[in-house]
Amino acid sequence: MLDIFLTALGCTLILIGLIGCVIPIVPGPPLSFLGMLSLEYTLWGNFDSDTLWTFGLIAVVVTALDYIVPIWGTKKFGGSRAGIWGASIGLLIGLFFGPLGIIFGPFIGAFIGELTQKTATDKALIAALGSFIGILMGVILKLIASGFMTYYFIIELFF
Repeated sequence: MLDIFLTALGCTLILIGLIGCVIPIVPGPPLSFLGMLSLEYTLWGNFDSDTLWTFGLIAVVVTALDYIVPIWGTKKFGGSRAGIWGASIGLLIGLFFGPLGIIFGPFIGAFIGELTQKTATDKALIAALGSFIGILMGVILKLIASGFMTYYFIIELFF
């Protein structure tokens, strides 16, 4: 009975983890990892410890990168220190406005930060675009990580 509950919990966590890769407020890779961990404690789960440690580390690193990559994107696209600070502050403020705030907060923050430095509007927009591209890169990284965890979960459960 406990095996069925843990397997159902694992499946639910895996699905929510995949959804969380595109919904910024939900921590996708950590939930996917918890789904794998839930399956490990059933009759069907038999991951080797290296696999679990590796995916646990990947979940932590990808989650951290998800907050760093938009700031890196701003810098990579020519953003100044003010644009980077703006993207960071925009991300923090955006947390209070749900998924759209997390997506557009760094963009707006980088744009405003660049404008405070009297940067031309077109250059400020390019730096803000870098922040948006950074967010998209974070989503792709999360999808890759959670996708691999889902793959290993399915293989372990059915094969």
